[in-house]
Formats: sequence, structure tokens, C-alpha cells
Amino acid sequence: MPIATVNPANGETLKTYQAMGEEEVERRLQLAEATFRTYRTTTFDERARMLHRAADLLDEDQDEVARMLTTEMGKPLRQARAEAAKCAKAMRWYAGNAAALLADEEPDASDVKDSGASRALVRYRPLGPVLAVMPWNFPLWQVVRFAAPALMAGNVGLLKHASNVPQTALYLEDLFHRAGFPEGTFQTLLIGSAAVDDVLRDERVRAATLTGSEPAGRAVASTAGEMIKKTVLELGGSDPFVVMPSADVERAAQVAVTARVQNNGQSCIAAKRFIVHTDVYDAFAERFAAGMKALTVGDPMEDGTDVGPLASEQGRADLEELVDDAVRSGATVLCGGERPDGPGWFYPPTVLADITREMRIHREEAFGPVATLYRAADLDEAVLIANDSPFGLSSNVWTRDEDEVDRFVRDLEAGGVFVNGMTASHPALPFGGVKRSGYGRELSGHGIREFCNITTVWHGA
Repeated sequence: MPIATVNPANGETLKTYQAMGEEEVERRLQLAEATFRTYRTTTFDERARMLHRAADLLDEDQDEVARMLTTEMGKPLRQARAEAAKCAKAMRWYAGNAAALLADEEPDASDVKDSGASRALVRYRPLGPVLAVMPWNFPLWQVVRFAAPALMAGNVGLLKHASNVPQTALYLEDLFHRAGFPEGTFQTLLIGSAAVDDVLRDERVRAATLTGSEPAGRAVASTAGEMIKKTVLELGGSDPFVVMPSADVERAAQVAVTARVQNNGQSCIAAKRFIVHTDVYDAFAERFAAGMKALTVGDPMEDGTDVGPLASEQGRADLEELVDDAVRSGATVLCGGERPDGPGWFYPPTVLADITREMRIHREEAFGPVATLYRAADLDEAVLIANDSPFGLSSNVWTRDEDEVDRFVRDLEAGGVFVNGMTASHPALPFGGVKRSGYGRELSGHGIREFCNITTVWHGA
């Protein structure tokens, strides 16, 4: 895949970049290692000052950055602005909280006395250069939610971004440089996917984080396992959105539309499978399909647009295959389901009902504005359907019954349970999944500690 900016709204190639050669990659690896030796000794206050400056610069650049994001991957412009603002918020959160999150921990003296210690503590130290392999769907946010905690912990970053968002990748390197971070603290590697393995095998790279597809996760995890390097993986998701009889059905249907089509439906944590109790199924289905059908699909640069194009021609083709397979196998199309004429990689908001386990869309992630509807006879069946997926990223539950809430929190196989609201990531809350959605956590204190050397310090009597 070429490293290029291709406008998904019309298919026009706007800018193409030459992949970095071996010599340039080596230069950047040497710089990362050298920079780490001194950057690791900086104080939390020094790092926080630079990260606050990066947040301020990002706020100043917001309009320009938003247009860049929309041009490269097609998200509606207002959502691109929101993504930039969220990144600045996360930077400030880590700048203000990292010192406390990584403060030394001391057990009670009586607990370690029998070890012969007069004092013992746990100290969080940085690991070194961390490779981040990042996707195109939230091209700024996915990187910042790694970079902000990693840099505050004293690590340095190497970014291999998706090949269709090179301008965003280069902007991020420039942003951290302008904010005052030493040269080499955060570097972009303009390389193809085939070159990732060699970088990950390099002894100077101490760990890796990847957000992306399951095959990409398997490849990185396999190499990292062979090299015995720490990894965090955030992979696919097919999140359930469960609606029970006690829920505010009208509100649930409204939120369901947003939960499904955010980012043009190209979000790992977007609700994708809508599991509705039979008592409220018809009312929900009618409202949900009407809401999806009413959305405006069009130019993502226009503020009135709800859904823009998919990011790539292949992505649209993959989505069409899932829909066509489901329809051939008996799914009912409540709205959408047909590719529109004209330029660009657009696909209409689509709702499919009468889903069965034999359909590919039941097991595979639909990465676009396509929702599947399921009818559940009771709570037990709702849980069974929700868990009948290889993924376990997050989940949404709509009910006013606290006993039902407890059951869902206990029984759903997911890294998050959002009650009466849609899944969202937040700097203060851990983010990640189970099963084939990956392992490890981003964000919060859990995220910043993922790439730390958790060190026991023991003092003799």
C-alpha cells in the first residue's frame, strides 16, 4: 500500500510520500536510543510543561488539523474538531496526573519486616523506545492516548502510522518538537507494514503497542513474543448494545444511531450488534431504523453531514461483502444496504434484522455504518447473544433495573460495560478488551504503567 493521502470523498490522490530507507530508519533508532538516555532523567514537571505546551499548540491548530483529518480519512469535520479537542484534553490530564499515578509505593513496614528490610518500595521507571503501530480511523487520538502517558513516564516514542494518514503522522512529530520535547523523543517512521517486523526485532525497541486489525495484532504479538518484548494490543470489536423493557426506548434508539455511525461507523468501540428484548423490540427497531435512514450522507467538509465516506475502497468492498452475505442468507434490510452511485467510497447507514449465527456478519466486525438487530426473549438470552462473539472490547446496556445491571456487569465478556449510555474512551478510565479484542489497557493509571519497569527497591536493616 503506498504512503499517500487519498481523499475518500472523491478518490483523488493528493500527496504521495517516499518510504524511509534503511539508513534513515537506522538513524532514527539511534536517535531514539540516545535521546532516551537523557530524557529519562527529566522531571515530571519538565515533561508536564512540554505536554501542556503541546496541548496549547494543538488547540491553536484545531481548524487546520480537523481539515487534515477529514481529508485523509473522511470523518465529518465537526467530529474531526472534537477529536483534536479530546487529544488536547488527554495531554493536559496526563500532564497533571502522571506524577501521582507513578509515585513510589511503599508497603507497610510490618509486611516486609520478615524479609529483613528496613524499608521497601515500588518505583515505576521508563522502559525505553516504544514502537506504536497505529490505525487511520482516529489518526490523532489513537496516537495521543499512547504518546501522552508514554512520554510522561519518561519513554520515547516511535510511530508507524497507517499508510493513508501520512500528513497526520508527520504533524504529530512536528507538534511534539514545537512543544519543546528534545529531538528524538517522538519520531514518525514513514515505512510500510512489511518493515515493522525489522523495527520490532531491533534490540533498541523495548516494547510495542498496536491498535488495528486482528491479523496485524497477531503479527506484532508473534514477533514480540519471540523477542520477549512487552506489548499492548487493542484490536477489533463488535460491541453489543442491549435494550431491556425498563429502558427509555426512545432515548436508547436515539443514542444507538450515534453509537453506530460515529466516525462513519469505523470505530472499534462503536455499537454494532443491537440486542433487544422482545417486549420492546418492535418499538426500538422502528425508531432505530427511522433514525438511521434520516441521517445525511455526503461531503464530510460540510457541517450538515452526519456520515461521510469510508476511508478506503477496500473497506467499502469488505463491508458490502458482509451485507450481501447476510441478505443472501435471509437477513431483512430495514434501511440502506445498497452502494450509492457517484464518486467517493460512500455507503448508506444500514440496519439488518433476522440475523442468524451462520451469517458472516454475526462473527465478523462490520467496519462501517451497518447495524445488526437481534431479538432476545429474556436477560439470559441477551447475555448469550452478546457473548457469542470472538470479540470483547466494550458493551452497552440499557435498563433501569439495578439487579439487571449487576447481572450484565457480572456476565458480559467485555473490557467495559456502559449503562444507559454509549461507549466512549476517557483519559481517566482504562480502555481495552478481552478475547480477540486484545490485551493490556490504555489510558488511566493502568495505561501509563503498561510501559514502565515496575521496580522493587529493598533496603536492608
